[in-house]
Amino acid sequence: MTDVYYDPYDYDIDSDPHSVWKRMRDDAPVYRNEKFDFYALSRFHDVMTASLDTKTFSSAYGTVLELMTDEPGDSPMMIFLDAPKHTQLRKLVSRAFSPRRISQLETNIRKVAAGYLDPLVGRSEFDYLQDFGAKLPVMVISALLGVPEEDREQIRVWTDSMLHREEGKTNTDRAHADVSANLWGYFGRYVESRRRNPQDDMISALMSAEIDLPDGSKRRLENVELLAFIGLLSGAGNETVARFLGWTCTLLDRHPDQRAALVAEPSLIPNAVEEILRYEAPSPVQGRRTTCEIELHGSVIPKAGKVLLLTGSAGRDEREYPEADRFDVTRAIDRHVALGYGTHFCLGASLARMEARIAIEETLIRFPEWEVRWDETERVHTSTVRGYHRVPVRV
Repeated sequence: MTDVYYDPYDYDIDSDPHSVWKRMRDDAPVYRNEKFDFYALSRFHDVMTASLDTKTFSSAYGTVLELMTDEPGDSPMMIFLDAPKHTQLRKLVSRAFSPRRISQLETNIRKVAAGYLDPLVGRSEFDYLQDFGAKLPVMVISALLGVPEEDREQIRVWTDSMLHREEGKTNTDRAHADVSANLWGYFGRYVESRRRNPQDDMISALMSAEIDLPDGSKRRLENVELLAFIGLLSGAGNETVARFLGWTCTLLDRHPDQRAALVAEPSLIPNAVEEILRYEAPSPVQGRRTTCEIELHGSVIPKAGKVLLLTGSAGRDEREYPEADRFDVTRAIDRHVALGYGTHFCLGASLARMEARIAIEETLIRFPEWEVRWDETERVHTSTVRGYHRVPVRV
């Protein structure tokens, strides 16, 4: 028995969970939280294995702790589905992320990044996230979807508000409901407009695509499925990349030698992206529910048990990564689980990696050094993503 305590809703723990996660890996690899009725897996091998075993660790009950249900849901959201429904939808929407389509975005992403960074040159202070890091992904995703430029900032604000949780609270309130109504109402009108007047964008293309059904027939996506995909892409794409860039700014400030290495040798930047993802996963918690009783490390997780896969902890597991707490942009990284693993591997991983690489390249060209104003930083508070909301810097 161990006295370690982990709570994804606790602000103090969330500010620096690594010491807690290390104790869990060492002393409670199958952790039990009675208060919120969940188990947690914290070691790399266990998280990876559970991610691959979708028959035992189901996503169909929800993958966010406070949204998990007692029975499999009928959500059109792809991340809340198991095979075969997940496979059918993923096969279709993955066409939107073909290597050809993604590679065509690089020039535009670099142009957008430059458009935000250039006006900051010559200033002595600015907020790296609010002035750049949080704006880039929403512009990229919204452009991909075809959302008008004048509406993109509002989409970001609504998405941030939807995910926010007050400390210790697991349920949504009226404010969340109002924001949700505004966001989904906007996307609903957007889908209807594309039905009437298709454009050269991802959603219009998906409207004309067809799902291959087991009996050999085909069907097109329903509006609710399109809405779910838009919501997933907009929310996950905006939030995770924004949190990643917040970690990039703060980690490179704390490790100026690593920042100098990237300035001197930009070819290291793609590997630095992987190291940042490993070191501080923007989405460190993935929920699952067991479909049968399992025994692991001498502990029993019952059937229908809520299980959190701590991808954030897995990235610091010394069993997988030598000197796991050392941040090293030259580290050889064969694999990590920060973007998921197996069936639910992040659909937009290639786009996220491209955005991250370009953002770092364009930042370091203009600002080879900076100093974070730590007393003025602000965190986001959700049960699904972890990182900064504001990162003021001096240059």
